[in-house]
Amino acid sequence: MSEKDIILKVEDIEVKYGDFLAISDLSMEVERGKITTIIGANGAGKSTLLDTIMGLNKPTKGKIYMEGKDITKMKTNAIVRTGIGMAPEGSLVFEGMSVKENLLMGSYVPESRKKRAELFERVYSLFPVLKEKEKQAATFLSGGQRQMLAIARALMADPKIVICDEISLGLAPVIINDIFDKVKDINKEFGTTFIIVDQEVQRSVDNSDYSFVMVKGNIVMEGEPSKLDIDEVKDAFFGMNKYA
Repeated sequence: MSEKDIILKVEDIEVKYGDFLAISDLSMEVERGKITTIIGANGAGKSTLLDTIMGLNKPTKGKIYMEGKDITKMKTNAIVRTGIGMAPEGSLVFEGMSVKENLLMGSYVPESRKKRAELFERVYSLFPVLKEKEKQAATFLSGGQRQMLAIARALMADPKIVICDEISLGLAPVIINDIFDKVKDINKEFGTTFIIVDQEVQRSVDNSDYSFVMVKGNIVMEGEPSKLDIDEVKDAFFGMNKYA
């Protein structure tokens, strides 16, 4: 993979919460236009990593680069302007706002404001149910619809990367499959890069172009689906053998 193929690079970062070392010397490279999954059990550091990429945490050492630009010390709003959007854990939406108002909140970046009509057309074509419910308060949406809204809101900033934290949390299997199908549609049609956190090992690998496995704040394994040994991935996930 050449440097021009790398859209996001994390280089030897360390993240602490007080004296607790949450991430230690972690490095990873995300390829442009691919669906990348990050697999790991609760407490592995996945959400900490995503929050650090988004500027919500600041690493005590190391660097993060977006298209070669150092974003390590940037504020979150500036990071979004570089082209990174996020659908947070738990399908978080603004419950008291309508679906349309939620989507408008996603397009506050000056560049995307100019394209609002086009972006609305795009997300409504991807998620027709959101068009049907655009005047409805988000609190009345189903779990799957809320996840769709969270992803659509991130898309309203016209990002190059969409980060999805715990994309399948609390959803029925059939809904999860629909969500992953939508991700693949967006990736194929618009070339959007995705970074997805999910706890289900097989599903994560099956729906990605590349996967990273996290254990205790670091990457212990990575690769394309065809090159990963699922049994070894599961051992890493459950902290077995050499990963304990």
